[in-house]
Amino acid sequence: MEKKKILFVSQEIFPFLPKSEISSTARRLPQGIQEAGKEIRVFTPRFGSINERRHQLHEVIRLSGMNLIIDDTDHPLIIKVASISAARMQVYFIDNDEFFKRKNNTTDDNDEPYADNDERSMFFCRGVLETVKKLGWQPDVIHCHGWMTAPMPLYIKHLYNKDPHFANTKVVYSLYDEGFNKNWDPRFADKLKFDGFGKEVTNQLSETDFANITRVAVQFSDGVNISSEALSPALQSIFDEATCPKQAFVPEEQQVKVLSEFFDKIIDESSTH
Repeated sequence: MEKKKILFVSQEIFPFLPKSEISSTARRLPQGIQEAGKEIRVFTPRFGSINERRHQLHEVIRLSGMNLIIDDTDHPLIIKVASISAARMQVYFIDNDEFFKRKNNTTDDNDEPYADNDERSMFFCRGVLETVKKLGWQPDVIHCHGWMTAPMPLYIKHLYNKDPHFANTKVVYSLYDEGFNKNWDPRFADKLKFDGFGKEVTNQLSETDFANITRVAVQFSDGVNISSEALSPALQSIFDEATCPKQAFVPEEQQVKVLSEFFDKIIDESSTH
């Protein structure tokens, strides 16, 4: 029987970035899921704070060289890769000088979120999907970690849904007790419209605060799980109101087993429809 394929997409992964709830989970979970018998791929942004020499990142020429158009502007897509040898795991990095060269990750020196974080998120998610296509690897489930992955369920359900490569791909969105405190560009919906999204998506994104972006991401997901022990009331209510399959928080030592079974359930549900 063919192994089930899980694509992990995270805005941060340890040891390339410091330990945090997201980066630690995104490091631990793929290894555990791989050891549990599934096939994995792992993607993250190549933020400027990542030390390429220390972590031995190198460009994958055969995967680089595409241009992605975001809001009518061409952006070259560069793909890099590094290994976590202890985990027998490769990590792919989505890179672009304009979006990811800065020395800070998501906020400037004054801790203000970057004004183009919406476009960086769009570029990151589309870059992952285009690269996975080039790899010829069809994921059964895409597991999203961090708000930078919020556009992913939208792309899978409304832009890449006609692409045979992703015809059966499901999206699981993880809720972490983190967010951003400055709304995304009010033109976010217009940028999605330019990408080809219809009103069923863009009409829901006139509000670009963290809670609404998360709500819409969860709405277009096939499963949602809680990855923080405690969530803010706003995030908890998004989880409670979600109509897709849900997985409550489980302690670290049970996460791999429970989430592996959760992925199976979501894959099997789709194959019985």
